[in-house]
Amino acid sequence: MTTELDATAAARLRDADQRYTTSRRQIVGILAEAGRPLTIAEVQAASGGLPQSSAYRNLAVLEQAGVVRRVLATDEFARFELAEDLTEHHHHLVCTRCGSVLDFTMSSALEEALERTARTVRARTGFTVQAHRLDLTGVCADCAD
Repeated sequence: MTTELDATAAARLRDADQRYTTSRRQIVGILAEAGRPLTIAEVQAASGGLPQSSAYRNLAVLEQAGVVRRVLATDEFARFELAEDLTEHHHHLVCTRCGSVLDFTMSSALEEALERTARTVRARTGFTVQAHRLDLTGVCADCAD
C-alpha cells in the first residue's frame, strides 16, 4: 500500500470527523491488495481475525468518508472496494451463479463510445451524466465448468 493512499484515506476520514485507525488502515490495505471487490467475510479472513461487527462498522465509516464504495452483486452479499478515484476507472463482471465480482477495464475506444452515448443522453433528455459504471452479468469461468 502506498503512502499516498494512506494520506488520502486519512484526509478523507479527517474531513468526516473520523480517525484512520489501525483497523481501518488494515482494511484499506486488504482492499488495495485484493484487485477485486471483497465481501465482509473475505475482508475478515484476510485480516486474521477482525470481528464481524468491527468490519461492518469500519467499512461503513470508510464508505461514508469516500474511501470505499459498495458493489452490489446478484447474491445477498455486498462487496467493497476502494473508491474508484483512489485506484483506476474500471467496470465489473458479475456472476449470476456464485455472485463473484471481478474488475475489468475497457479499451479507450469503448470508453470513448460510452462517453459519446452519455453526451447523446444529455442532448435528448437533459440528464447530465457525472460518472458511469458498467456491470456485465453472466456466468464466470469457474461456474461455467
